[in-house]
Amino acid sequence: MSLTNPRLNDGVQTPPTDSTIAISAPGYDYRPSAQRTGRGKRRLSATLLHALLIVGGLAMVFPFIWMLLTSFKTLPQLLQDPLAFIPDPWTFDNYAEAWNAVPFGQAYLNSIYIAVLVVIGTLITASMAGYAFARIPFKGSKVLFIVFLATQMIPAQVTLIPFYLLMTQLGWVDSHLSLIVPGLLANPFAVFLMRQFVLSLPKELEEAALVDGAGRWRIFWSVILPNLKPGLAALSIIVSLGVWNAFLFPLVLLNTPDLFTVPLLLSSFQGQFGSVNYGLVMAASAISTVPMLVVFVIGQRRILNSMAASGLGGR
Repeated sequence: MSLTNPRLNDGVQTPPTDSTIAISAPGYDYRPSAQRTGRGKRRLSATLLHALLIVGGLAMVFPFIWMLLTSFKTLPQLLQDPLAFIPDPWTFDNYAEAWNAVPFGQAYLNSIYIAVLVVIGTLITASMAGYAFARIPFKGSKVLFIVFLATQMIPAQVTLIPFYLLMTQLGWVDSHLSLIVPGLLANPFAVFLMRQFVLSLPKELEEAALVDGAGRWRIFWSVILPNLKPGLAALSIIVSLGVWNAFLFPLVLLNTPDLFTVPLLLSSFQGQFGSVNYGLVMAASAISTVPMLVVFVIGQRRILNSMAASGLGGR
């Protein structure tokens, strides 16, 4: 590297000074010391934040890991050394015994078809309501939307008794209809999410369709709905997780064991074997938890992206 200074002073080439050589030397940090100190503080705070997040993540995932490892332990090991972390020996008998002890297969079918029907119905009703609140002006729309959204603040336990009385009058107690129909007809969070997605779409798409002579239904089915696919995919995952993990309302409304969902059957299973063999209980818990965990892991990126995108067109 040349150490000559290209500056000219009155036509005479000025020789390089010590400060010029120092600044142009490789690896020299020519920024002010305050700037270097601020950058060091930011790096330290970021490192501490990541360390805290890692510790928090490990604390949250540890119970799940303990559940899986315990499900592979034998009953003698659980009795002799219940705090042992690694199974010795490993056994898969707990899963076979747990699956055969109670009708998990029937419970799986019940939970799956209830979740599928609720998800399909929710996607249809929520997308239509979200489009109406976002794009169709009518009298009292804002007030109605606020009131509808405010129902999210009411705990489900408060509405349990009135809901049970209503289901009794309809004759839907001890029937899956009590879990399917209300779930797909009224979901304020789903309507809010779809409304935010519709607001994020450019109005020019609808204006072009109106110029071509399309009505509201044609615009919704041909223009709006295809552009809501990312939001619909995220909403389907969120709703399916909620329906699969629902426990309180199935506990109150279902009485016949053949109608039980997976969480409800797991609760009865824990009542039978919880004080006898923790390995069976952990195996049953893994059977009921792992499918939804896989669904969440696959769809978590879509959920986060959809949540972020839903606020782009908010009012």
